[in-house]
Amino acid sequence: MAFVEEEFFIDDDLDILDIVEFGFPRKVYNRTNHFEDLDNLTFFKRFRLTKNTVFHLLELIECSQSCRCVFDNNDNNLYVLPFLFVITCIFRNNSVTPIDQLLAVLRFYVSAGHLSTVSDFIGTDVSTASRIVAKVTRAIAKLYPQFVKMPDPNDFIEAQTDFYRVVSFPRVIGCVDGTNIRIQSPAVAVCGEDAEIFRNRKSYFSINTQLTCSADLKFINVVARWPGSTHDSTIFNNCALKAQFERGDYPNSYLLGDCGYPMRNYFLTPLLNPNGRAQQLYNNSLIRTRISIERAIGVWKRRFPIMAYGTRLKLDTILTIIVATTVLHNLAIDMNEPEPPLPEEVNINELHYLIEMGQIPEVPQNNNAHQHVAQLINYFSNL
Repeated sequence: MAFVEEEFFIDDDLDILDIVEFGFPRKVYNRTNHFEDLDNLTFFKRFRLTKNTVFHLLELIECSQSCRCVFDNNDNNLYVLPFLFVITCIFRNNSVTPIDQLLAVLRFYVSAGHLSTVSDFIGTDVSTASRIVAKVTRAIAKLYPQFVKMPDPNDFIEAQTDFYRVVSFPRVIGCVDGTNIRIQSPAVAVCGEDAEIFRNRKSYFSINTQLTCSADLKFINVVARWPGSTHDSTIFNNCALKAQFERGDYPNSYLLGDCGYPMRNYFLTPLLNPNGRAQQLYNNSLIRTRISIERAIGVWKRRFPIMAYGTRLKLDTILTIIVATTVLHNLAIDMNEPEPPLPEEVNINELHYLIEMGQIPEVPQNNNAHQHVAQLINYFSNL
């Protein structure tokens, strides 16, 4: 018996010496090929996009990324590869393939923002999942100029016609609104003593994101950088979109918003005290047209529930995720993707509640009458 115990301790000591000399043994994960193994419907439910759209997105990312040279020690050859392939070098054993990296990020957007869920899903360590989410999100966000853009001058008439078909409100090219994206309390090391400015009027920490959409619910302008306590009108007053309208980049065109924004000759809001049939028609038509932005935000958050539940990553990464998901939202519309069903782990009532919490209603402000409003009221009086 004593001999057995002595042999056991000798073997244990040898293992410790091996760990000291060579380090802990590498953990090898068994990964599933989700792209090929899942059927189309299950794939759509889990990643919110179809296989064709995901593959198209991967091609777009690879084409938009700069290439890097990678030397393969196995065959002594030099390869020129897109950046996404180099995130985890493909020549390493058991590396994460580009398609798996992309699917991991999509799965993260669909989840409630837990990296451990993603790491378990694709078979990596949490630290690896974190790096993949950050890098691939930046790659998707770089597609912003291609997918999120205001209409060109040649497309003004078409954009205005699309909105006119809703309820006959003329010359509208976009609807504007703000929504709050939940975050954790920013670290004091990042924001200093100003962390409380991220607490909104509903008493949770958030990023107040300004979104502008077209009649087909595509986002055409996104401003994602302001803390939750910032008023919607302050964000608009300091954004590039306002400067573009004021210098005449979009002539004879209107933006629509709620009463939280001051009325301007290019930005129309509902009348606070409508008198008569014409003013009532103006209000009804404006509100029913402006509902497009609330529908767009709802579709966006239902497709990517992380925008409703929030996440616990670094502030810069969260801002990039907001932009990246708007790019994916527009890509889904371009590819005629249907609105996906909610994942099984997401409670529909809780999700709708969080979406409503993000749509914080603004306090109506008094505004002055404008000549443009008078002309529109005259237009509605003749209907």
